[in-house]
Amino acid sequence: MSSASTQREPSTNEKHEAAPGEGAAPVADNAQASQEAERLGRAYHQRSNVHIIVDSCADFAPEVAEALGVEVVSFSYVMGGEEHADDLWRSTTPQEFYGRMRAGEYATTAAVTPGHYLEVFERAAERGTPTVYLAFTRGLSSSVDAARQAAEMVLADHPGFELYVVDNLCPSAAAELLAIEAVHQAASGLTARELVAWAEEARYYIQGYFTLESFDALARGGRIPPAAANVGGKLDVKPELSYDLNGALTLRGLCRGRKKALRAIIADFKANYLGEQGGDERLPIGIVSTDAEKDARWLADQIRREPGCADVPIIFSSVSPVVGAHVGPGMVAVVFWGRDRREATSLTDRIARKVRGTRP
Repeated sequence: MSSASTQREPSTNEKHEAAPGEGAAPVADNAQASQEAERLGRAYHQRSNVHIIVDSCADFAPEVAEALGVEVVSFSYVMGGEEHADDLWRSTTPQEFYGRMRAGEYATTAAVTPGHYLEVFERAAERGTPTVYLAFTRGLSSSVDAARQAAEMVLADHPGFELYVVDNLCPSAAAELLAIEAVHQAASGLTARELVAWAEEARYYIQGYFTLESFDALARGGRIPPAAANVGGKLDVKPELSYDLNGALTLRGLCRGRKKALRAIIADFKANYLGEQGGDERLPIGIVSTDAEKDARWLADQIRREPGCADVPIIFSSVSPVVGAHVGPGMVAVVFWGRDRREATSLTDRIARKVRGTRP
C-alpha cells in the first residue's frame, strides 16, 4: 500500500505495539465523536419515545454511552478467583487487565442468566417507556436466549408494555455503532416497533475486521486446537478475522507477520467502505483494541488518507474484559458502516438461507 510508504514499517519482532503511526491521538478523535454523541444525546432526551438498552459487550467508549443515555447491562467475568462486573472500565483499566493476561493470568466468562435480565427489564416496565434491547449476538453467546426468556416473563406480568430483544449480529464495537445510530433514529421519531425493524436491517451494513497478537486465547476457549496455536506462534502467523451473518467469528485469511495483517484490514476497509461513493461522513468509524493503542492509531492514520474519511468521527474504544478474555491482548479492529454484508454471501450459503426461509 503506497499510503504506508512514508511511515516506518512494523517489524515481525514487534508485539502488541507493532505498527507505528503519527495519526490523530485517540483523545482528539474521541472528543470529535463525543460531540456527535452529545448532539444525538440531547435529541434523545428531548424525544425519549424509546428506551434503548445495550450490554457491556458492545465495547462502548464510556463517554459515548453516557452522552447517548443508553442503559448498559454489565456482564461479568472471573479473574484471579474473583467475579468482576464488566463495567466499562470503571473498576479497572485496559492496561491493568491485559497486563495480567500477558503475565499469564486469564479470565473466564459465562452466559448471563434470565434472572439478571429480569431485574433490568422489570425496571424498564415500571418506567413504562417502550424498550428495545440490542443484545450481544447469539453467534458468540447464548445470553440473548436468556434475555428473551426474561422478556417473556416481564411481558406476562405487564401485557401492555412494549419490550423487544434484538440480536445485534455484530460483536464488540460494531454493536456500538449500531446503538449510536439507533439512538439517532429513535430521536428522529421511530417507534420501538419501527426501531426493531430498522435494527434488523441495519445490522447487516456494519462491517468489522480485526487481527490478534496470538492464537492463545482462542485455543484456551476451545475455538482452535492448542497445537494449531503453537504452530501459528512459531511461524509468526497472524489471522485476519471478521464475523458472518450470524455474528459468529470467521477467518478471512492468515498473514505472515503483524504488519501484513494490519494491511489486510485496511484493504478490506477500502473494499467495503463506501467513502465518496454513497458514504455518510456523519456516521462514525470505530477502532477498538485490547491494549494495542499504537496499532489503533496507525489504522486511524491510514483511514484518514482514504477518500471521504478526512472528517469522519473516529471512536477509539477498549475491548471489554468479557470479549477480551476470548481474544487476548494485542487485538485491534476497525468497524464501520459500509456495504451490505449479505451481498458477499456465497452461492451455497444463499441456497442454505433460502432453505431455512431467511433472507438471502
